[in-house]
Amino acid sequence: MRYLTAGESHGPKLVGILEGVPSGAKIDKETIDQALQERQKGPGRGGRMKIEKDQVTILSGVRGGLTTGAPIALEIINRDWANWEKIMAWGDEADLESRKVITPRPGHADLTGHLKYRTEVRNVLERASARETAMRVAIGNIAVQILEALGVEIRGQVLSVGKVRMNSEDTPEYWQRVQASEWKVGDPQGEEALYTQLQEARSKGESLGGVLQIQVQNLLPGLGSYVQWDRKLDGRLAQAVLSVQAIKGVAFGMGFAAGQHFGSEVHDPIGYDSGRGYYRYSNNAGGIEGGMTNGEPVIIEAVMKPIPTLYSPLSTVNLETKEVMEASVERSDVCAVPAALVVLKHVAAWEILQAILEKFPADTWDELDKAWQDYKRFVSEQ
Repeated sequence: MRYLTAGESHGPKLVGILEGVPSGAKIDKETIDQALQERQKGPGRGGRMKIEKDQVTILSGVRGGLTTGAPIALEIINRDWANWEKIMAWGDEADLESRKVITPRPGHADLTGHLKYRTEVRNVLERASARETAMRVAIGNIAVQILEALGVEIRGQVLSVGKVRMNSEDTPEYWQRVQASEWKVGDPQGEEALYTQLQEARSKGESLGGVLQIQVQNLLPGLGSYVQWDRKLDGRLAQAVLSVQAIKGVAFGMGFAAGQHFGSEVHDPIGYDSGRGYYRYSNNAGGIEGGMTNGEPVIIEAVMKPIPTLYSPLSTVNLETKEVMEASVERSDVCAVPAALVVLKHVAAWEILQAILEKFPADTWDELDKAWQDYKRFVSEQ
């Protein structure tokens, strides 16, 4: 499978084309729209989310609610385009001056993109914007729906925002609280502290980052491979996660803490049960060993930096005069950590489905489902 996206933050629309999805897979547009709406939520979101009401239009590749095997084309309309039509026009009528950016923002792609492509900063920030992730959520949700039909579940939680860290559990009641929470946390006391911290950041013109966790449940062992570096599933998941704007680090299982323990405290002993097959007594590896899933849940943690657009801007250099002055301010969020969690779940889903289709090549859903179920029985009987 592969996909491409196109579109600018304030352009008319975002578009995506994905190829390689088996035919006969059931796809529900409303489920995609629900994921898009979830991406827009969160206590720290800015004014842009009050304008946009993201919904996907499926242009091709799905008929009667089932994939056809042909490329799937998607679009998401940018409602804010109405306010930018003159500025972002493709032709000679484009207003290239009124929203020209000459004071690049620290922490953004602004300056480096300007130097690399020798283009005006507005052209850089329009494509580098996290608005692009709306289409990646739509594309990833197609993968989520196919994975769910195979019995694979992807869930996530926010572990910390700023200096406030949550107390986490692994019970059904806890995950219900996570799902119901605006912050995607299951710690009520910690959630109260998050609102207080958010107000402080907003009043100071600051922004907040955090740590997020993704869990992929019910995977079979053997997805990915050790035979070449670029087939290792943890490497591919890490690349997908780090490709999301503002994500600066990724770890699996015990992560960086593994470097602080003896080997006997890190590696997961192997057990066996008839009817279940092989399993691990613990999951410090985060479900991946040797670049392959080992049958335990895949656990991914990622750190998101504070959004670099600050309403109390840092200093920068004027591109025309070379004077030191304050950076430009684009409309932005104070905190988008819960929204980033939605994006990470969907980019991870795409990589997981890609690995499944590499192990079980299939032109149709029925072929994929049969291969998956046959292998599931094989694994449990070993």
